[in-house]
Amino acid sequence: MVQVGFDASPLVRPHPRGIQRVVEETLKALEARGKIEVVRIVPPDDMQLSRWRHTVLRKEARDLAGVHSFLSAFAWRGSGKSVQTIHELPWRHGVRENADWRHRLWARIGPLRADAVVTATEVVARELGRPLATEGGKLHVIPWGVGAPFAAEPPAGTVDEVVLGRYRLPDCPFALCPGAVREKKNLAAVLRGLARLRSRDGRDLHLVVTGPDTPQLRRDLGLLRGLGLTGHVSTPGEIDAEDLPCLLRLASVVPVLSHSEGFGLPVLEALASGTPVVVPRGSAQSEVAGEHGFTVDAGDADSVADGLDAALQRREELRWTLPERAAEFSWDRTAAAIEALWEGLA
Repeated sequence: MVQVGFDASPLVRPHPRGIQRVVEETLKALEARGKIEVVRIVPPDDMQLSRWRHTVLRKEARDLAGVHSFLSAFAWRGSGKSVQTIHELPWRHGVRENADWRHRLWARIGPLRADAVVTATEVVARELGRPLATEGGKLHVIPWGVGAPFAAEPPAGTVDEVVLGRYRLPDCPFALCPGAVREKKNLAAVLRGLARLRSRDGRDLHLVVTGPDTPQLRRDLGLLRGLGLTGHVSTPGEIDAEDLPCLLRLASVVPVLSHSEGFGLPVLEALASGTPVVVPRGSAQSEVAGEHGFTVDAGDADSVADGLDAALQRREELRWTLPERAAEFSWDRTAAAIEALWEGLA
C-alpha cells in the first residue's frame, strides 16, 4: 500500500474555513477508503509554519512516497514526490487578497518543481495555462465535494427554525451570503441587485451576511442607506458550523458573486440543501453549479436582480432537484481521484 504524507497544517493553524473543510473531509474520505495509507503531518505549536514546511516536513516524510499539500506552498526539497494545490489566481481578476508576490511566486514556480499540481475547476486550470495530466502534463482537475450535514431535509430531531432565534434573524424570506465579509466576495453587487429588485415590485427579501466584522463589511454596509436597504440586512457574525446547514435550508436563495473563486464550496453546499444559487457567468461558481445555477453579470444590478427574481420564483420547484447536481460531487470521488494521482506517481 502506498504511504503518503499529507500536510495537515491547515487543521491546526489559522486558515479559511473552506480550506479547513477541504482538508478534513478529503483526509477522512481517504482514510475511510483505505486504498492508500494516509499519514497526517502537522507542525509543532512553537515552530513557524514556513520553517517547518521547508526544513522539517520532508524529513518526517522521508520513508513515504511523498508529500501532498492542500496549499500552493509545499516542501519542494527532499526525497519523494510532491503535490501542490493551487486554488485560484485572484490577481487575474483584480483581487488583492492572496495576490502578493509570495502567492504569485508559488503559482508560477511551484508547478515547475512539483511532481503534480491539483486544482478544483477547469476555470482555474485554463487560467494556469499548463497542460493537463491527460495531455502529458502535471495538472490534475480534482473537484471538491459535499456531504453530511448538508442535505435538503434536516436530521431527525432537528428544527431548522431554531437558528433564527439563536442569531436574532427575522422569520421572513431571506438571501444568504455565507462569509461575504471580504472584498473578493463582492457583497456590494448583491446589495445593488437586491435594491433593484425591491424597487421593481417591493419584494420583501431580507439579506443575511455571515462572518466576522471587517472593514470591508463596514464599507459595504455604508451603501444601505443610499440603496434604501436600511433595516433589510442582518449581520449575525460567525455562524457555528452545525448551524450553517440549517440556514442554507431556510434561505430562499444563496448569491455567490465573488470576483474570484477557485471552486465555491457555498455553491455546492446550497445545492445540496435544495436552495438555488445565483453565480457570475463564466466563473468557477457557475462551473460548479452547472445548468442548475442562475448565472448573471455581477457588474449589472439589473442582471443580478433578474437572477434573484428567477431563483425566488423557482425555489420550491427546484428544492428536490438541486441536490441531484450536488450528488455528482462527493468527498469519496475527490479521494478516489487523489488515490489515482498518487498511484501514478508512486
